[in-house]
Amino acid sequence: MRLSCQNAACLQLAFVAALSLCATPGFAAEAARPLGFVNDVAPILTKASCNSGGCHAKAGNGQNGFRLSLLGFEPQEDYEHIVKEGHGRRVFPAAPEQSLLLLKAANIVPHGGGKRLDPSSEGYQRLARWIREGMSYGKETDPSLVSIEVQPKRNVIKIHGEQQLKVLAHYSDGKSRDITRMALYEPNDKGMAEADENGLVKILDIPGNVAVMVRYQGMVSVYIASIPLSALISQMPAEKNFIDTLVFSNLKQVGVPPSPVCDDSTFLRRVSLDIAGRLPTVEESRAFLSSTESDKRDRLIETLLSSPDYADYFANKWTAVLRNKRDDTSDITSNFAFHSWVRDGLLANKPYDQMVRELLAATGTIADNPAVAWYKRVLEPQQQLEDVAQLFLGVRMQCAQCHHHPFERWSQKDYYSLGAFFSRVGRKPTSTRGEDVIFHNRGMAQLENKKTKVPVKPAVLGGPTLTILQDEDPRLKLADWMGDRSNPYFAKSLVNRYWKHFFKRGLVEPEDDIRETNPATNPELLEALANQFIASGYDLKSVVRAITRSNTYQLSAIPNAHNGIDRQNFSHFYPKRLQAEVMLDAIDQITGAKTDFADLPPGTRAIALPDNSYNRSSPFLKVFGRPEGASVCECERVQSPSLAQSLHLMNASDVRAKLSAPGGRAELLAKSTMPEAEKVRELYLAAFSREPSAEELKVAEAYITRSRIDSQGKPLDPATARREAYEDLLWAIINTKEYLYNH
Repeated sequence: MRLSCQNAACLQLAFVAALSLCATPGFAAEAARPLGFVNDVAPILTKASCNSGGCHAKAGNGQNGFRLSLLGFEPQEDYEHIVKEGHGRRVFPAAPEQSLLLLKAANIVPHGGGKRLDPSSEGYQRLARWIREGMSYGKETDPSLVSIEVQPKRNVIKIHGEQQLKVLAHYSDGKSRDITRMALYEPNDKGMAEADENGLVKILDIPGNVAVMVRYQGMVSVYIASIPLSALISQMPAEKNFIDTLVFSNLKQVGVPPSPVCDDSTFLRRVSLDIAGRLPTVEESRAFLSSTESDKRDRLIETLLSSPDYADYFANKWTAVLRNKRDDTSDITSNFAFHSWVRDGLLANKPYDQMVRELLAATGTIADNPAVAWYKRVLEPQQQLEDVAQLFLGVRMQCAQCHHHPFERWSQKDYYSLGAFFSRVGRKPTSTRGEDVIFHNRGMAQLENKKTKVPVKPAVLGGPTLTILQDEDPRLKLADWMGDRSNPYFAKSLVNRYWKHFFKRGLVEPEDDIRETNPATNPELLEALANQFIASGYDLKSVVRAITRSNTYQLSAIPNAHNGIDRQNFSHFYPKRLQAEVMLDAIDQITGAKTDFADLPPGTRAIALPDNSYNRSSPFLKVFGRPEGASVCECERVQSPSLAQSLHLMNASDVRAKLSAPGGRAELLAKSTMPEAEKVRELYLAAFSREPSAEELKVAEAYITRSRIDSQGKPLDPATARREAYEDLLWAIINTKEYLYNH
């Protein structure tokens, strides 16, 4: 039969396309089998970001009437949308290249998402072939994806080096496929490494450990690169405990020399701020600096841990993430009671697993059992499970409510199975407005999966489904698992959270996102800290003690010639901006002023405030980012500096009033008969826990003793001039980075 010119041209194009396909790596092995949607097409859509949240998987109706499931976790639905919707225009078997699916993806027909596939690419050719073959969804007997494997799994790469990754998909029939060009790659720290779409990892200029998450069809694998600086390490600080052993071993491996141990003044101020949330007093500074006891640092740590200030400071930390939030005046009783319950538990050093158990399984009224106040703020099982998972397990479950977690193994089933532990929480109104009695309601129905409408039984993360009798409170079973020594999340979540409190960044960052695809920078240390915490009987003070006694914590914040770029190996102390409450208290302490708060005794410190309501009445707390308690994420606290904060410290009326407070430090120093040099030394001890340098002392004395004139140009009397000079000196001190940062 003779072909027309047009058909001949089509045949020629088909022949060229076939040659192109045959030249594609792996095509020859696939040519013999028909393509299916699940194993062959869905990964292409994910790779091209067609089913990302910003494109056709957008919540609602997708994008421009074309809807896909997020990251392809619902392939049956996606198949229906592609093949059967759009009046058949999305796929056209008679002429695959005329299918709207390809025309749009290649941007031949204008496409809001731009060009996602090149006609010469493997993905485009595979889609065209699938359409040509009749758009099969696949058979039940088709092999399913079991796992993916990245090669190499881990190695050492020099700064500015490269590593080409290879990714294999392993299927249920025992076969494997090279999916390197179809997988997705994402470094967990883009400041340390980049990864292109074909798996080529390029190392940047920061030493340490970086992980690259590899994702394909709901499966993940992780590649870890160790990036050495390879600097010569002549001497290491002494190892005081297991923390030092593991941190210094890692520093040797990556070739990053640590800074020396800090001096006594720095340590005193640092540990007082971190444990007690306050500056040391002048008397404490003099006593500590003059002491010659070899164990004075350990003694100081014990003194701070035994103080009410420790309980105040850490209660402030915990009540914020436990949502102790006041939305109405009727909340005041429950907020005060809940704050006191948390503080008293910390003061008594109640075991952490016991506190969590009392919180999760709380029943009764707030008057009888203040822990039930948590259920006043966290109302629904879904919210309860999400908060518990993120706060106490370091697992973010929010995504799994609608679809499989994109970076983890948690599915909708895992989500609702965890929520089922809270399905029998009963409530009855009390005579107090806005407050309920919390109890175990035996008659409540099982929690339903909102999508499948199927009742779900409780199951712990990664564990089997539990059968719980109607008379049993499921929350007690959850609490049992929480405190079980074999729980892989509970202890790690706490020690990582506390590590971040003291070191500015967690071993896993963010601190509440612990997962295989976001590994710790020092996995051995995280494991050791968790084991020590479990062995201590979940003693919170033991975690603080182990961290602060280590020389790792006591390293200087001043970098040496090599470790200034280090951001994850803890080769030096990372300075932290003072939290809003701590800063307000510190300004009150150094100026001798007091901040009054409604419904609280005079002299109550900002770190002892029971809830968020005081943010509205204190411009200072609002500007400096005290959290509102609206979520369990510590990211709600604003720690980054801003122009508004700088202007507030320099010009705000409340700060000016503290500087000139009657009976404050400026007035007392001005009236004191001590030599000016002694007064300046006292001021520096109060602010920095150190003596002023010779230059600082000279400048301060000269400023204080110089003559001053008033607004009319007349000389001020010496007493007024001296008081204003000390006010100016206080103002200058509280605006220095040395004062505003813990270092």
